[in-house]
Amino acid sequence: MKKSISIFFIVVNLCLGALFVYAGVRKFIPNPARKAATEQSAEPPAHVMQMKAFIGGLKAPEYFWPMLGIVEIVAGLLLLSQFFALAGAFLLLPVTLNIFLFHLYLKPDDTAGLFMSGLYLLGNLLIILSDYKKLKTVFFTPKTLIQ
Repeated sequence: MKKSISIFFIVVNLCLGALFVYAGVRKFIPNPARKAATEQSAEPPAHVMQMKAFIGGLKAPEYFWPMLGIVEIVAGLLLLSQFFALAGAFLLLPVTLNIFLFHLYLKPDDTAGLFMSGLYLLGNLLIILSDYKKLKTVFFTPKTLIQ
């Protein structure tokens, strides 16, 4: 049983790591420009406008989108290394939480995206909680640092 649990966490580390390395690399590949619609189309729904505003706000300062890509690549590589997986999971926690909340609030009709982003967040939290013994010694020391 213990061996199957450790194999499960290795698979979670590898899947999450590969996913975020790929997502981080994609941030540096420019998207081809879309052709403008020749017809006057109806106004998109409010949640689509909110999504465009949110992503546009992330891309507006020219430093944030590449920095997010670098964070995703570094965290993914740390997860893939298995040795530094806890550090990678901590680095990735705000990113996976933001992805989940993005799908929860800005894409209410996309249940598959919400489910997948929930799995990313759950996997990330499981990686962090699996090393609870290591974390307990860091955060809950019996002695105070200032004496």
